Amino acid sequence: MATETVAKPRTSARVHVQKFGTFLSGMIMPNIGAFIAWGLITALFIEKGWLPVPQLGGFGETGGVKNLGLVDPMIKYLLPLLIGYTGGKMVYDVRGGVVGAIGTMGVIVGAGIPMFIGAMIMGPLGGWTMKKIDMLWDGKIRPGFEMLVNNFSAGIWGALLALLGFFGISPLVTAFSTAAGNFVQFLVNNGLLPLTSIFIEPAKVLFLNNAINHGVLTPLGVQQSLEQGKSILFLLEANPGPGLGLLLAYMFFGRGAAKASAPGAAIIQFLGGIHEIYFPYVLMRPLLILGTIAGGMTGIATLALTNSGLVAPAAPGSIFAVLAQTSRDSYFGVILSVVLAATVSFLVSSLILRTTKHSDEADLGDATARMEAMKGKKSSVASTLTGAGAGTAAGAAAAGHGGVGVLAGPVRNIVFACDAGMGSSAMGASVLRNKIKAAGFPDVKVTNASIANLSDTYDVVVTHQDLTERAKPATSSAAHYSVDNFMNSPRYDEIVELVRESNTEGGTSDAGTTHGAHAADAPVDAAPAAAGAAGAPASGSSDILARESVVMRGSATTRDAAIDEAGRLLLARGAVDEGYIAAMHEREESVSTYMGSFLAIPHGTNAAKDHIRKSAVSVIRYPEGIDWNGKQVKFVVGVAGINNEHLHILSSIAKVFTNKEQVARLEAATSEDEVLELFGKVNA
Repeated sequence: MATETVAKPRTSARVHVQKFGTFLSGMIMPNIGAFIAWGLITALFIEKGWLPVPQLGGFGETGGVKNLGLVDPMIKYLLPLLIGYTGGKMVYDVRGGVVGAIGTMGVIVGAGIPMFIGAMIMGPLGGWTMKKIDMLWDGKIRPGFEMLVNNFSAGIWGALLALLGFFGISPLVTAFSTAAGNFVQFLVNNGLLPLTSIFIEPAKVLFLNNAINHGVLTPLGVQQSLEQGKSILFLLEANPGPGLGLLLAYMFFGRGAAKASAPGAAIIQFLGGIHEIYFPYVLMRPLLILGTIAGGMTGIATLALTNSGLVAPAAPGSIFAVLAQTSRDSYFGVILSVVLAATVSFLVSSLILRTTKHSDEADLGDATARMEAMKGKKSSVASTLTGAGAGTAAGAAAAGHGGVGVLAGPVRNIVFACDAGMGSSAMGASVLRNKIKAAGFPDVKVTNASIANLSDTYDVVVTHQDLTERAKPATSSAAHYSVDNFMNSPRYDEIVELVRESNTEGGTSDAGTTHGAHAADAPVDAAPAAAGAAGAPASGSSDILARESVVMRGSATTRDAAIDEAGRLLLARGAVDEGYIAAMHEREESVSTYMGSFLAIPHGTNAAKDHIRKSAVSVIRYPEGIDWNGKQVKFVVGVAGINNEHLHILSSIAKVFTNKEQVARLEAATSEDEVLELFGKVNA
C-alpha cells in the first residue's frame, strides 16, 4: 500500500524563541515560591524593612560578629541552586538535577553577585552532559557495579563542572550581568526605559515574554533589588494595568460576545493575574496593541519618576501579588503606575473601538483558537471567553456529539474516565487505543482514570453517558464524548476521525512539548494502561486471574445475583472484603457496567478502594444470558484492582470482546484453560 509523505512544516523563529522562553521559565516558575519567600523576608526584616531584625535581615553585629541573616544566603545560594537543580532535572531527571546543582555551585562561589543566569547555564548543561556520559556505558556495566559507576561518574563529572563554572562560566556571566545592568541603568537615566513596552507588550501577546521576563528581567531585577532594596524591572511585564484598561474598553464599547465576556476576563486578569486572557481581544483587532503599549509606557514612566519598584517578582501578575512584593517606600508609585497604565490603555483602546468598525461577536472564538495555537497548548482560561462548544472546526464537530472545548493543535492525549478508574474505563481505553493505533497514530496517548483524578490537561475525554456531566467541570477545555457501549461504540470511530483530521491538517510541531506536559500531569491510575495494551504483564500480577476464579456456567439468573456471584469469587480469593461487594451494587445503580458484546464488568466505586486487599479478576459465563438493564449479558467479569496491576488482563479481555471470532470461541469453550488461554493468561 502506497504511503503518502507529508512535508514537515518549518518551525518559525517565533516558535524557537517561544520554546527557549518556555524552557527558561520552566527553570524559574517552579521556584517562584522561593523568590516570594525571599522577597517577604527582605521586605520585613532588612534594616529598612517593616520589622527590622538584625539576625534575620543581615545587618549590624551580635557579640562582635557581623550578622549573616537570611536575605544574603538565600539570594546567593538557595535560589541559584534551586534554579540549577530544576534546569538539570528538566533535561535529565533527578540525576541531571543533582549534577546541575553541583555545577551551579561553582559559578556561585566564583562570582560576587547572585548567579541566576549562571544557574540557567550550568543546570541544563550539567543535566545534558551527564545524560550523554551515561549513554556511553549504557548496558555495558557488569551487574552489581551499577551504583558504584553511577555515583562516582556523577560525583567526578559534577566536580569538574563546578571547576568549569568557577574558572570559566562565572567570569563570563559576571561580565554579561554587569553590561546588562549598565544598559538598564542607561535607559533609566535617560528616560528611555518606557520604550521597552514597544517590545514587551507585543511579545506578551505572542507568548514570547517568558524569554524576556524570566530570562533577563527577573535575574537582573533580583540583583538590583539586592543592591537597592527594590527594582523597577519586576513590573515591566507584570503590571496588570494595560490589560485591565483594554478589557474595560471592551466592557463599555465592545460588541457581542467580546463585550459580554470582558467583565469576567477583567476579574481574572486583574485579580487572578492571568494576563493571557486578554490576548484574544488584541488578536481580534491588532490595532489595540497600541493601547496596551501606551499603558505600559505610562506605567513604567510613573515608576521611574517616583523611584518605585518591587522587592521580588510578582508571579502571577495579580494586583495582590504586585502589592505583596511592593517595597515599603513604593506603594504610592506602584499603585499610581497601575492606575495610570489602566487609564491610558482604556482611553487609547476606547478610541480605537469607537472609530473602527468590526464585528467582535463572530471573531472571539477564532481569536482564542489562534491565541492557543501560538501558545502551543490549551489556555487555562479559554473556556471563560468561548463558552461551551466554541472553537475550531474539529472542536465544533466534537460538540455535536457531547463535546465541548477548543482543540488547539493535534489531539495527542485522550483519557477514558469512569467512577473508579479501574474497570470500564480501562476496557474502553484499551479498545479505543487499539483503534487509534490501527489508524496509524501510535503516538496518541489513550489512558484511563477515575473522574475524581481528572485535570484539565487532556485533549479528549471519553465517559459513559451518565458520567459526562460530572467530568466536564474538571476538564472544561477538552472535547467530550459520551458512550453507552464500551466495546463497539460508534463514538470511537468519530474520535479516530478527529485524531486523523487534527494530526494531518494544521497540527503544530510543538505537540511533543505540550503533550509531554500532559503525560506528566496524567493521573497515576492511567500510567500502566499503555503497558497493558501491549500485553506486557504487570509486576506481581501472576495470580490476578486464576483458574478457580473462572466459572463456565454461572448459577445466577438476575443482574444483582450475577454481581454477587462475581464478587463472591473475589472474596474467596481474599482479594476483597464484604464491603466491596456492596460497593459493586452501588456502582451498578449509579452507572451501568454493561460494556457491549454480551459483556459486563461489575466493580466497586472509587470510594471502595479501601475494601480491596489485592488485585483480582473473576470470569463467569452464562450461556443462556442474563438481562442486564435491558441488555443481554453472557459474560460477567468481576474486577478489583490496586495500582492498576489488573490492567493487562482487562486489556486482553477487551481485545477478545472486540473480535467476533474470539467471542464465538469463548462461547464455545469447554474448559477453564481455554478461557485463560484466550485471555493470554497461562496458569500452572
